[in-house]
Amino acid sequence: MGNINKLHDMLVGKQLSSRELAQMYIGAIQSENGRLNAFSHTTPETALAAADAADKRIASGGDIPLLCGIPMALKANISTCGIVTDCCSKMLDGYRPIFDATVWQKLTAEGAVLLGKTNMDEFAMGSSTENSCHGTTSNPFDFNKVAGGSSGGSAAAVSANLAVYSLGSDTGGSVRQPASFCGVFGLKPTYGAVSRYGLIAYASSLEQIGVIAGDSEDCAVVFDAISGRDPRDSRSVDVFAAPSRRLDSAKGVKIGIPREFYDSLCPDVAKALSNAAAVYRSLGAQLVQVSLPTLKYALPVYYILACAEASSNLGRYDGIRFGYRAQGGENAHEIARRTRTEGFGAEVRRRILLGTFVLSSGYYDEYYKKANLLRKSITADFENCLKQCDILLAPTAPTAAFRRGIAVSDPVKTYQSDICTVSANIAGLPAAAVPCGFDADGMPIGMQLIGRAFCEHTLLDAAHIFETATERIYIKNSRLGVQL
Repeated sequence: MGNINKLHDMLVGKQLSSRELAQMYIGAIQSENGRLNAFSHTTPETALAAADAADKRIASGGDIPLLCGIPMALKANISTCGIVTDCCSKMLDGYRPIFDATVWQKLTAEGAVLLGKTNMDEFAMGSSTENSCHGTTSNPFDFNKVAGGSSGGSAAAVSANLAVYSLGSDTGGSVRQPASFCGVFGLKPTYGAVSRYGLIAYASSLEQIGVIAGDSEDCAVVFDAISGRDPRDSRSVDVFAAPSRRLDSAKGVKIGIPREFYDSLCPDVAKALSNAAAVYRSLGAQLVQVSLPTLKYALPVYYILACAEASSNLGRYDGIRFGYRAQGGENAHEIARRTRTEGFGAEVRRRILLGTFVLSSGYYDEYYKKANLLRKSITADFENCLKQCDILLAPTAPTAAFRRGIAVSDPVKTYQSDICTVSANIAGLPAAAVPCGFDADGMPIGMQLIGRAFCEHTLLDAAHIFETATERIYIKNSRLGVQL
């Protein structure tokens, strides 16, 4: 049984009140967040008010939603009316939206209890949560290592038992990579499965709101609550109209092993993935070797497209229309230059400049147009592979969590840590990070399951089968926070 179902039974059975549960998590955050830095802003009063409303709802009887009264968190780029949503950037310091994101509206209707907003790389640009105006988030398993990014705060909060689940955003692996680094589950849904309305944009054609939770069952519960068509997001669809094969065992399931994913893995990750494949084989799954020849282009394609879209999306922050405004400046151009220099951090400035360059006259055809053509080839390769199998098994990252400071001193090396995750965003496919081992230092390792569009439950069922078969030995929390 997942944590959400267990807590739901306790709340409905009156073994515990929602207020008592919220107080436990608020106390844990107050105790641990100072050294972990998973939350950029906390909302204890909001949480207690929601908990009291949940208790009244439970007392009234009737059908109580599974998420009613369950303490959770949101990434700091998901809009919440009246609550700071600053993308962990000086540019949006103190910004309080006047509307709620669709996902938060849906969770509010379920009776969710919001504990706060989680730390992230500024405007979701990064792989370590070191590019935040609020400082770095530490990994709960080793405070000298990163929690991953950009949803590092969300993953660390769930791993450290400071929230039952959290929502993050995934543009190139920003849900899956930190989930892998922190030993929890991360689901990036199919592009369009979850509304992006209210998600502050980084790269609109790539990003998707996703779920970080303690196990696959919790991921499924939250995904069901937040998915579906939203008229305010023209790319969203009704996921339940699409076929999704449900698995009750691994027998007969074809699992593709794309050989290109397995280049340049560190030995501990390679061993963990080999062991995971062996588990599925022992359960009756058929392992099939497949090939993604265009995977070698995925990383440059991703960074060209993502940075180009970021250059466009962040153009509104100019000191005149939105966000922070620098002092001085004799004209609009000078005001914008000073504002963007002071308001954006180094990594955001780097990506905006790169995006502006690839969109500029004389370079558009050479870079941006070619990247879009290669995107179609990468998508076609995935479609071909998934005709040969039901799901793909790949690493989530080539290493376990790395030490703090590397992303700042060598950003290109950090970009390379995204090599296993960006392709699913390019193709718009669902992908899930699943804990599958530990390295020699005891740091978590995650495998990645990738499936056909709108087949999230196939991935989560496959993850659940693995959890059950391995007796959940790879699901170990950090012994921080609330222990239930």
